[in-house]
Amino acid sequence: MFSKLRDLVPVWRLSAIDDHLLRQDDRPDLVGLSRGFVEFLYFGLKEARACLFAGLFFAAVFTVPRTGLFGLPRYDVLLVVALAIQFWMVWAKLETVDELKAISLFHVIGFVLEAFKTSSGIKSWVYPDFAYTKLFGVPLFSGFMYAAIGSYIIQAWRLFELRVVHHPPYWMAGAVALLIYANFFTHHYIGDYRWYIAACALGLYARATVIFRPLDRDRRMPLMLSFVLIGFFIWLAENISTFFGIWKYPNQMGAWSAVHVGKWSAWSLLIIMTFTIVANLKHIKARIHVPA
Repeated sequence: MFSKLRDLVPVWRLSAIDDHLLRQDDRPDLVGLSRGFVEFLYFGLKEARACLFAGLFFAAVFTVPRTGLFGLPRYDVLLVVALAIQFWMVWAKLETVDELKAISLFHVIGFVLEAFKTSSGIKSWVYPDFAYTKLFGVPLFSGFMYAAIGSYIIQAWRLFELRVVHHPPYWMAGAVALLIYANFFTHHYIGDYRWYIAACALGLYARATVIFRPLDRDRRMPLMLSFVLIGFFIWLAENISTFFGIWKYPNQMGAWSAVHVGKWSAWSLLIIMTFTIVANLKHIKARIHVPA
């Protein structure tokens, strides 16, 4: 069905952009400031492309009126938009079916967390508006916010041709990821061990370096730094989302206030968990150096 639909559209494909971004031959003519500028430009282009799902989805989050559209409540409209974006990306070959399966897993993981956090006994935050597609008080579109993070990591991995050196043993990385996820639930009952887990993650990933290719040459960055930077930008997006009233924390019920900076650390830890899942699901162990 997808192939028949594609025959009806122009020959030009967005996937051609991916081909261009991934097929950059050696550019010896670029030196000094020229190289720095062009590499920075391509870095930005690849980041934007990797954020395609997240960018389109959050653009809808910020632009759909609170009253909804065409008689549908806002949360229901956002679910329709998210599904449409996901369908379009697979149809346009911007995302594979295997990647869709991985992203669906993040949707489920995120929804379970949302259902717990918004439950009557916890109430860490609330979704104040009515929706037909609410389950356990959580609008179904909310899982796509977590799926957007997974989509970004999956796409960035491919576009930047990521490799990781000195990656920790997988069982250790998996154990830390499980502890991170579990702490989001258990800290309501037995205390918040976030900083202890963060210290374990720091020690585990201290030597890990991510190698990425903005243009034609490999560049390096400490893997932990990338987790923190991604967490920061998600924290900024969370501030914007709560400003538009998509969800609200208890201290925002009367009037909006900035999301506590402590949420930055929570998002950074969630990125570690997401990264670990992606690393396993994409079967990239052969490209990762695990020290003996």
